[in-house]
Amino acid sequence: MSITKLLGIKYPIFQGAMAQIAFAPLVGAVANAGGLGIIGSGGLSADRLREEIRKTKEITDKPFAVNLMLMMNNIPELIQVLIEEGVKIVTTGAGNPAPYMPILKENGIKVIPVVPSVKLAKKMEAIGVDAVVAEGTESGGHVGETTTMALLPQVTSAVSIPVVAAGGIADGRGVAAAFALGAQGVQLGTRFLTTVECPTHINFKMAVVEADDTSTTVTGRSAGAPVRSIKNSMIAEYLRLEQEKATRDQLEELTLGSLRKAVFEGDTDRGSVMAGQIAGMCNEITTVEEMITTMFAEAQEVLNRLGNVILTEEKELVLS
Repeated sequence: MSITKLLGIKYPIFQGAMAQIAFAPLVGAVANAGGLGIIGSGGLSADRLREEIRKTKEITDKPFAVNLMLMMNNIPELIQVLIEEGVKIVTTGAGNPAPYMPILKENGIKVIPVVPSVKLAKKMEAIGVDAVVAEGTESGGHVGETTTMALLPQVTSAVSIPVVAAGGIADGRGVAAAFALGAQGVQLGTRFLTTVECPTHINFKMAVVEADDTSTTVTGRSAGAPVRSIKNSMIAEYLRLEQEKATRDQLEELTLGSLRKAVFEGDTDRGSVMAGQIAGMCNEITTVEEMITTMFAEAQEVLNRLGNVILTEEKELVLS
């Protein structure tokens, strides 16, 4: 079954569950435009998540999902909220959903973990998840080590469930490439940061719009928790402290509250502007609907054109 039929959506596109950002205004807009909006529940209480779900329902009657960061200690309470509010799709990260699979499946909830490796994708298929998101290191926020180009074909060859590609996708060409490598859908985060409905400070959006292909870097490798963000004064200081073998406490003190500082206060110099390497292509602010429809029209054009590509005896790609 295709990912669109499985989830009841028009376009095979997921909106990434960006912390402090993926809330009702964005999620509802994505759902109304035919994609899968995903509420980011990281750091939320059960009551706060319930509030966000209900706000989203006021905006859309289409399917949407909630992302569970499984490292949080209130996951059972959050799952109870999902059941009570009738949410039928869950994506997961930062942990193994196996302990929660029985209750999720008993309540008809589809489970889609985000995975950074073939090994984890196969493990997730074995415990009965419905699909996986294969996320490459190009992504913004918390990242793995393998690029999308290398990870995606290996995952799609290793599992029989639908695979959604994430990392380094911002236009129709990226969508077409993901499908060429075996994906049934795509997940985008960074491109959604530059949409009208994204509930971030305008400074945050403009930091992404003004970024180029070399604007991001990864911090936190020394602590085993790599995060990709746009370079600024805080990031430079963090990298310096890492080189000087600073303690984890020193690093955490520097970054404490930095995401909220960027997202809500618009401090893009001392705040954490998490974004992916594809930020250099996210150079205009559009509505969610315009972004999605344009992207998939372009993807279809690319796929149609590639349908006329043949490999000659001289092993050269040419248009027939």
